[in-house]
Amino acid sequence: MNEKNECRPDPEVLLALARMRMPFGRYKDRLLIDLPERYVVWFSQKGFPDGSLGEMLRMVYEIKVNGLEYLFDPLRNL
Repeated sequence: MNEKNECRPDPEVLLALARMRMPFGRYKDRLLIDLPERYVVWFSQKGFPDGSLGEMLRMVYEIKVNGLEYLFDPLRNL
């Protein structure tokens, strides 16, 4: 794959995900990136919320099921 076709994560989106906290429920105030995978998978089966929270949870789901959590390591302390 050449560099023009390479898929690169948007740093601004990753930073927003790294800072966003769950606004409700059992995991209220936990960072979205720290939600248990089983909880994010449950949302994928039941339906993600509307709006930006749902979009972020979808991204977290894709990141977790594809083993890409390491992308957040450098962002945890920002």
